[in-house]
Amino acid sequence: MRATRRAFLGGGVACALTRGSVAQFAVGETSNVTRLDLAKIDRARILTSAATALGRTPPPTSDAASDAFLQMTLDVPALAAAAQIDAERAAEYSAKAADTLAAWFGKSGSKSPFHLEISGFEDLLQLCQLAEVAVSLPFLQLSPEVLGGATAWFRSYLNYLTTDINAGLARDAKDKNQSSWLLQVGAFARLCGDDTSLQAARVRYRHATLRAEINADGFFPQELKTANPFRNSLFNLDLLAGVCILLSTRFESMWDIELQDGPGMRAAVARHAPYIAKPVSWPYLADATHFMEMPGRRPALAFAARAYSQPEYASLFLILKEFTDPELLRTLPIRQPLLWVPHPGRQT
Repeated sequence: MRATRRAFLGGGVACALTRGSVAQFAVGETSNVTRLDLAKIDRARILTSAATALGRTPPPTSDAASDAFLQMTLDVPALAAAAQIDAERAAEYSAKAADTLAAWFGKSGSKSPFHLEISGFEDLLQLCQLAEVAVSLPFLQLSPEVLGGATAWFRSYLNYLTTDINAGLARDAKDKNQSSWLLQVGAFARLCGDDTSLQAARVRYRHATLRAEINADGFFPQELKTANPFRNSLFNLDLLAGVCILLSTRFESMWDIELQDGPGMRAAVARHAPYIAKPVSWPYLADATHFMEMPGRRPALAFAARAYSQPEYASLFLILKEFTDPELLRTLPIRQPLLWVPHPGRQT
């Protein structure tokens, strides 16, 4: 039965992507390709973003909702991605990223100037943007002082995430707050080599997250109750896709974990892909704001194309447009998918 259900899910996506939806793509480009060449596909976009980053130095702030914080979380990954695809300028991109990191997180042996203001567990959701900053570090040519300073900051924040009461409330939530907590713990634990935290996160994903967040139909019921159900559902889909990458090992893929009655990432991606392709077919209430700008370029599709050998996901990913609105960018936790597949962190 499981094999039949999986075939049905994959077939349903293929049908949805060929009937009058946004996905009027050239099938030949990706019909046999699920491992997208992101370095080639994203080259122009990455280099443009890196050029913008080279020209600005946002001031450090403790406000995760600020434009300066958003810019930092966009700039460092863009510079890291550019360093990977333009070897001749890798040192220049890395130097700029090093300056930005030192300004925000301090250098080794110095107190970090970046202090978080967290009044409730909901504030941690804004900070999920830091996960990609942590993922970026192994791609950059950083001095021991700068790398040590940033790593020390993330280690301290990881300790907060795994011991503080507010962080515990986020961890135990049944929605995107738990997903955000897992994404951050996965990214920071990999960077810091904290295998204990990684293993605890895997246990939580297997035994709590799937049951709490995904129903048997592949929807996220808690997100459907919010003012922006479509946006928040796709936000959560991307968060969990990043979690699957960070927590998977050479021996076990988080992508393949499913409960006996069905909910898992395979079902979640298959359920949401047709609505990403054709947002007007979304069966629930439209988002209160920005619904016409959805769905945006969803990295979960690029990752799921690889995980499930689904070229339809790859094709759909290729034709989606990027967000430019800051409010929407804050609900896109992964802006440089090149840095995530394959992940260069510790192999566990």
